[in-house]
Amino acid sequence: MSRVGKNPISLPKGVEVALGEEISVKGPLGVLKLKANPAVVVKVEGEQLVCSPVEGVEGAGALWGTMRANLNNMVTGVTKGFERKLTLVGVGYRAQAQGDTLNLTLGFSHPVAHKMPAGVKVETPSQTEILIKGVDKQAVGQVAAEVRAYRKPEPYKGKGVRYADEVVALKETKKK
Repeated sequence: MSRVGKNPISLPKGVEVALGEEISVKGPLGVLKLKANPAVVVKVEGEQLVCSPVEGVEGAGALWGTMRANLNNMVTGVTKGFERKLTLVGVGYRAQAQGDTLNLTLGFSHPVAHKMPAGVKVETPSQTEILIKGVDKQAVGQVAAEVRAYRKPEPYKGKGVRYADEVVALKETKKK
């Protein structure tokens, strides 16, 4: 059985949850929706959101913790939001945010322009830092992974786009 699923989700003030075939969480930063799974029952009890598996349904125990974690991410997203920080390491590597487009100079013969999806914002505090913010944790992580994929950190000098908390293990060069 799930240990994560047993924990109730506390609902902060200003967060409204609408249950049905689609679970909707509304907060100060926006609205997120998730399709309800018939194997997991979600109830609002006072100021808490409680998940429980449906008895006799195969795979309900596996979905119970996942559903609870997704709902918790939705509540956190509409109250605080999520952010991913990327850094550019390399001579001449630059980033510039223009509206909903991130322009990157990564040592290619052409500039790279990455368009942000709806609900995801990008900021560049400096030329080598990228801050990706949004309400949906999955969307923020996906955009950060796509930006990083343009030029992953290489193992010899560590040049490329990396997460701010990422540690790149450098290889030693070949000896004669």
